[in-house]
Amino acid sequence: MRTQVGIIGAGPAGLLLARLLSRQGIESVVLERRSAGYVLGRVRAGVLERGTVELLQETGCAERMQRDGLVHDGFEINFDGRPLRIDLAGLTGGSVVVYGQTEVTRDLMDARGAEAGVTLYDAEAVSIADPESDRPRIAFRQNDRAGVIACDFVAGCDGFHGISRTCIPASAVRTFERAYPFGWLGVLADVEPCSEELIYASHARGFALASMRSPTRSRYYIQCPLDISLGDWPDERFWAELRGRLGPAASERVATAPAIEKSIAPLRSFVAEPMRFGRLFLAGDAAHIVPPTGAKGLNLAAADARVLARTLTAFYKDGRTDLIESYSDRCLARVWKAERFSWWMTSLLHRFPDADDFARRLQLAEFEYLGSSRAAQTALAENYIGLPFEDAS
Repeated sequence: MRTQVGIIGAGPAGLLLARLLSRQGIESVVLERRSAGYVLGRVRAGVLERGTVELLQETGCAERMQRDGLVHDGFEINFDGRPLRIDLAGLTGGSVVVYGQTEVTRDLMDARGAEAGVTLYDAEAVSIADPESDRPRIAFRQNDRAGVIACDFVAGCDGFHGISRTCIPASAVRTFERAYPFGWLGVLADVEPCSEELIYASHARGFALASMRSPTRSRYYIQCPLDISLGDWPDERFWAELRGRLGPAASERVATAPAIEKSIAPLRSFVAEPMRFGRLFLAGDAAHIVPPTGAKGLNLAAADARVLARTLTAFYKDGRTDLIESYSDRCLARVWKAERFSWWMTSLLHRFPDADDFARRLQLAEFEYLGSSRAAQTALAENYIGLPFEDAS
């Protein structure tokens, strides 16, 4: 099989890249080791930055988002029962859109199908050969049959546990990582959200988040130790703990129902650099992970896809190679700012097991400064709605 760009991974980064390339007349083949149903069944976050919203509009995949997405002009931080609303619109003139990552993936899948783009599901990439040459190859297996994709470029959009990053020699990549000593226990339920905007709560027993997927479906999280068992957290215990952490006003509005989905997610910060090795490019979670506190994971994947699409378009349309050389630096400039913001949000709002009273006093001072300073709130709002997307020239 021969194509111009071989894309490993049919998550948002891979499908968005394929869509952007297609609209420029650039062919691609997408490999996904899971089934389409499995990909759509993954429950993920969905707070879209302004730049991501505009990018989906640019690709012609925004119709459902514009109809069903929830525009949020602000959110609340509740610190030991003291609420502080961050007025995104008033501070920056911008907003975010709450629209689930699953729905973004579905829209991109539908667009891929409508344009008859080649996506191979249940097709696991097993190796990438000659990534430093001008004819790299992806070997894969699908239904116990072997195949090879010959291409000009490879885009590794296959997540943290995918093969793309591991195909880069250890001597050619450096990784930076911080694992947090807690996770998030999350519940998805068909209940009306307890608030029209997201609530980030810091409580003596740990962090909690009230979010939503639609006016009738809510997503809630509580900070938890990494070694807990889901069996120890029946629905009744989760709802009681959530109410205790969100603060009195929100807790009174929490409606309960049996959980549709319940899971534990560890929190990690991770960056691999550079994000390119020869003609192999990393994008999305294959190159970087952020804790979900800042809602940056999906948005960073979209930003990477945009940079890579413009890089490859410049190569095919104008023969330019300078953007290939600078791809990693341009992506990482935004990635590290998002890493900083996500680390800051996580540090402010969570209870760390080894933190002493001094550390807690610093968290309190940070919150009080945030509440008293419009400049501090503006900095938070600017990062939350998303820093400007890189603009290749």
